Amino acid sequence: MRTAVFDLDGTLADTSADLIAAANAALGEGGFGTPLEAVADAHTAFRGGRAMLRAGLARLPGSEGGADAVIEALYPRLLEHYRTGLCRETRLYPGVEAALDRLAAEDWILAVCTNKPIALAEALLAELGIAPRFRATLGADSLPVRKPDPQHLFETIARAGGRPEGAVLIGDTETDRETARRAGLPCILVGFGPEGAGVARLAPEAMLARYDDLPGLLEAMIPRRRRAG
Repeated sequence: MRTAVFDLDGTLADTSADLIAAANAALGEGGFGTPLEAVADAHTAFRGGRAMLRAGLARLPGSEGGADAVIEALYPRLLEHYRTGLCRETRLYPGVEAALDRLAAEDWILAVCTNKPIALAEALLAELGIAPRFRATLGADSLPVRKPDPQHLFETIARAGGRPEGAVLIGDTETDRETARRAGLPCILVGFGPEGAGVARLAPEAMLARYDDLPGLLEAMIPRRRRAG
C-alpha cells in the first residue's frame, strides 16, 4: 500500500507561537529575557527547541551564539513550559483534516515522522483531534537516530505497515528534504510555512500550496493500482 509520511510542526500544524512562548519562558527563567518574536522567529521554531534557545541567546549583548552548556540547562525547562502550553495557539493548517480523510479513502497509509519528542507529538496530535488517522507516529526519541537520518523515516514506514517504494515524505524544512534525499524517496514541501515558497530552493519533487491539492500531487507521484475487472 502507498504511504504518506508527514512531518508535524510547520507541516500539519502551525505550532510556532506556542513553541516561541515556551522558549521565551525558559530564557526568562534563566535571566536572559524574552528575545524571541512569534512571527519573526517562526522559522526558527520549526527547527527545534535548541535552535530557538541558541537564536535567543545570540541576541544578547556580547553573545557569540550561546554556550552549549547553557542551552542544555535551559532545554528541559523549555520542554516543561511547552508541555503545559502545548496547544494554546496551535492550529491545523486549513484543509488538513479533509485531505487526510480523502487520502485514507483512497487507501493511503498515513504516518507521522517528527523530531518533536514522542510524548509531546502524541499529545499534540490528540489535542488537535487527528491522532487516530495515523497508523504510526515516531518522534525524536523513538529511535537512537532522528531526521535527517533516513532510518527514522524507514522505521516510521515499516511500523505503519508500508514499504519505502510506495512512500512519500511531506515536510517543510531542509531537514525533511535531506531525510527524503538520503532515503531515496520523493518529497513534497509545503509552501505556506514561515519560509513560504522559498523552500522551493531545496528542489523537492513537488511544492504544496494548499492541502486541497495534496491528494492529486500524491496520486501523480505514486498512482493507485487499479484492480483488474
